[in-house]
Amino acid sequence: MATQGDIAIIAGRANPKLAEAAAYCAGVKVTPCAVKTHADGELNIEIQDNVRGQDVFVVQSTSKPGNDHLMELLIIIDALKRASAERITAVLPYFGYARQDRKNRPRQPITAKLVADLITVAGANRVLTVDLHAGQIMGFFNVPVDNLYARPVVLNYLSEYFAKKGLTTDEVCVVSPDSGGVSRARAYAKRLDAALAIIDKRRSAPNQVAEMHVVGNVVGKLAILVDDMVDTGGTLVKAADALMEAGAKEVIACCTHPVLSNDAVKILGQSQLSAVVTTDTIFHAGLSAGEYGKFTQLSVAPLLGQAIRRIHEETSVSSLFEEQSY
Repeated sequence: MATQGDIAIIAGRANPKLAEAAAYCAGVKVTPCAVKTHADGELNIEIQDNVRGQDVFVVQSTSKPGNDHLMELLIIIDALKRASAERITAVLPYFGYARQDRKNRPRQPITAKLVADLITVAGANRVLTVDLHAGQIMGFFNVPVDNLYARPVVLNYLSEYFAKKGLTTDEVCVVSPDSGGVSRARAYAKRLDAALAIIDKRRSAPNQVAEMHVVGNVVGKLAILVDDMVDTGGTLVKAADALMEAGAKEVIACCTHPVLSNDAVKILGQSQLSAVVTTDTIFHAGLSAGEYGKFTQLSVAPLLGQAIRRIHEETSVSSLFEEQSY
């Protein structure tokens, strides 16, 4: 039985469709929230329903424009705290600044830690997110963090994809595009009972890849590139080229967060990738409408909805994955 009051879900402007779908899956309606922007860019926010004593979930990805969406999240949390909400959970399907989780050079910030502090100080009592760029970011928060995996959603799609192609798992190889994503790729490979390969990636500068080498056997196989996000698309394009040169029969990419900066959609569309699978943690109008030829968008709304319901009822979130054998 729930220890908190009634459940309420607030949708930020970053991805209102996902918030509404997640709320539907959780069995509630979105609580209206008015967001106005003054001429100088300042935000004014008003929660338009009573939330006193309620268990409130604020759904807001800190995607582009990341700073605006982050500030909006902080102000909504502050408004809820001052409106006497019993508990506030920041639901960040996509956690921006996650790549700045350590110092690569002297005099650099660790912005992921700063953002974690801002969310906590604003008044969030816990955080719910999907596929963090690095697991250790959970340790940046001084409140409970539930990091959901989009893996069950993607694996269901892949099972259907294999069936259409008439493939067995022996003909499949899961590939990590860099050393940092090996644990993620290994988890996919284990559940698919498929081989694992790794790409040795050398960067010459941020968002610029100098060379790639495939470590593992991909000859004659369907290579599945697994990553947490796709940004400019450069890594995936070069990885696909390297895999095809290494003898792969086909290459597809599965990335949770479709950041898709600059000309990423065009670049990926012209690449050797036969398909790019993403989720709806970040809103793109063209992606949602199915206007990008090689792209397939999967929804994490049922996953978020079930997690929100379980957090509210104080039941296990991890069992959500165990029950689905993932």
